[in-house]
Amino acid sequence: MLKPSTAELLATELVSNAVRHTKGPVILRVSWKPGTLRVGAWDANPEPPEPPRELAKLLDLEEGRGLGLVKACADPWGWQPLSRNGSKGKYVWCELTTAA
Repeated sequence: MLKPSTAELLATELVSNAVRHTKGPVILRVSWKPGTLRVGAWDANPEPPEPPRELAKLLDLEEGRGLGLVKACADPWGWQPLSRNGSKGKYVWCELTTAA
């Protein structure tokens, strides 16, 4: 069973990264397919996110842990560039799966 706190943490990290590191709108998207919850954030910056650092090396830092937490807590995660109606940006997402 998925823990709501994990999904909330991941949504918060993805959105806060988008707000902090980009200018313009940010959109949170959450979708459910049987067995898989996908959480993602779209922002208007087409540049890829910085690669996540190893979480063990981030524990004492005040900032910079966002994608490290996402990588550690999610099952898969990733990002993709997006273009819609002439606007460019990216979508950073992660998935949580339930035990069958």
